[in-house]
Amino acid sequence: MTSLPDYLKDCGAIKFGDFTLASGKKSKYYIDIKKASAIPRILKLIASEIAEKIKIYSIDADYIGCVALGGVPIAVAVSLETDLPLIIIRKEAKDYGTKGQIVGDFVKNSRVLMVEDVATTGGSVLKAIKLLRGEGLIISNVIVVVDREEGACAALADEGVELTPLVRIGDILEGASHID
Repeated sequence: MTSLPDYLKDCGAIKFGDFTLASGKKSKYYIDIKKASAIPRILKLIASEIAEKIKIYSIDADYIGCVALGGVPIAVAVSLETDLPLIIIRKEAKDYGTKGQIVGDFVKNSRVLMVEDVATTGGSVLKAIKLLRGEGLIISNVIVVVDREEGACAALADEGVELTPLVRIGDILEGASHID
């Protein structure tokens, strides 16, 4: 059976070159999970593996949450796999309609499992967690498809949140001759 790291490599989700990440950091590689999540069999595998982590680690969740845009297909797939309702956090509040930054109805004091495509420093998901906590929601866990192992785990731990990766970047880059 093909593993998730193999699927990510095979579909071209790992790119080598000179990139600037959302965190502002420079990198010799880029992980484009959006490319992988556009392929149904890979998206199904990601959702299945996240659902399995929820069971293995006994993660108690009332909702699946994500930050737009990269996390949306993953969160929708996990929502379908687990039958948990969805909460999407926009990067910024919209300036029309209801002007909200949170998409989805929720009950205060409920638990939200955040899912992410890639974690580097954890900045995007931490911002979303603070917003959700400000609305009375409880966030203790984030499951990420790929952890770049560049500080997200420690940053989330400082906020009382556990990061669980499906894949660590070391697993993907093992043996890669493309990087320094």
